[in-house]
Amino acid sequence: MTDVYESSDPAAAASACTPEFRTNPHPVYAQLRKDSPVCPLLPPHGVETYLITRYDDARTALADPRFSKDMYGAMDAYQRIFGDSSVALDDNMLFSDPPKHTRLRRVVNGALTPRRVEALRPRVQEIADGLLDRCSTREPVDLLPSFAFPLPLNVICELLGVPEDEREQAHTWSVTVAKTGFGPEAKKALEEAEGNLRNYLVDLIARKRRNPGEDLMSALITAQDQDGALTDSELVSTAWVLLFAGHKTTAYLIGNAVYHLLTHQDQLRTVKQDPALFPQAIEELLRYEGSVENSTFRYATEDVKIRDVLIPKGALVQIAIASANRDPEAFDDPDRLHLMREGVQSTHIAFGHGPHYCVGAPLARLEMQIALTTLFRRYPDVAMAVPPEDVRWLTVPFPAFRGLVELPVSLEPGGTR
Repeated sequence: MTDVYESSDPAAAASACTPEFRTNPHPVYAQLRKDSPVCPLLPPHGVETYLITRYDDARTALADPRFSKDMYGAMDAYQRIFGDSSVALDDNMLFSDPPKHTRLRRVVNGALTPRRVEALRPRVQEIADGLLDRCSTREPVDLLPSFAFPLPLNVICELLGVPEDEREQAHTWSVTVAKTGFGPEAKKALEEAEGNLRNYLVDLIARKRRNPGEDLMSALITAQDQDGALTDSELVSTAWVLLFAGHKTTAYLIGNAVYHLLTHQDQLRTVKQDPALFPQAIEELLRYEGSVENSTFRYATEDVKIRDVLIPKGALVQIAIASANRDPEAFDDPDRLHLMREGVQSTHIAFGHGPHYCVGAPLARLEMQIALTTLFRRYPDVAMAVPPEDVRWLTVPFPAFRGLVELPVSLEPGGTR
């Protein structure tokens, strides 16, 4: 992908979410950081949105209480973009402000403990090995549906206590929700998928209440029943956001990481020679091409001035995570992948910043570490099966996720299994 952007109007490209921009947004973001770091856009959803692209501004905005995550406060804009169906599934910590956010996050943190996450390590390893066992080495394999997606999907489903024979259906509904579109057909499909997911989770919670287990869902139900920490709506919505965010973002992270390692062989050799370096390398991969391109929506609860731009009260705001993590004012030579870059873990904002820092970050890091070390240990000669420039990136007209459509690889070039 070239990093040269020749258009004189990057804001127009970002507003229109053109396929060229979606395939490689980094040159556009670079020009926006330089010429219009706080840029009003008119995206395909039709609601003017201010995009913040510089690192310092992004980090500040992510923790600024004047930018609310409670989209009920911006209901007109929210409904214009997503319709009515999303409201029932958005009653969670991702779309709330303190004190509600503080309460909900405390409940999730109490259930999703570091001990619970670390206890998953053997099972994550078992899942990773099992998935690779089923991959053919006789012909190229698309690593996304065969490995990158089912790994975190199975992990989060096991964590929540979703029965194995029900996981694929939950995944199908989640895929529909992720493919955000703004036409009538897309909104109808979104409404149907969200309704099905909500009904499924209501039923699963009822089953878990009757027969609790050692899973996270049962722990959340216990928290609700013992001290009323969650309303019924909040419980359903919390389960939904954990299920959705718990596998979609990590799946794209794994895909992005494998792609960039395979296309940066000099960097890959470093970690193959010393797998203990993978945790540090993962932090640079998160910075270089994380799976969350832009933050979820915020809206200004009052007039807010950033640099010389006034964001008016009530305006929608998004923070360009992908742009901030490539800001040369924050990172030396930011468009170069440097796996041994020092200090990146405490600097990048791939998991956000401030009160809404990703609660699932430890789990995502664990899954990435096991996925990458297992893949390159078992198949040290794995290679791209197509020219890198032929691989397709997501081009849906809503740049929330940054990820691949496909990742064709040969696990054992010339293999005969």
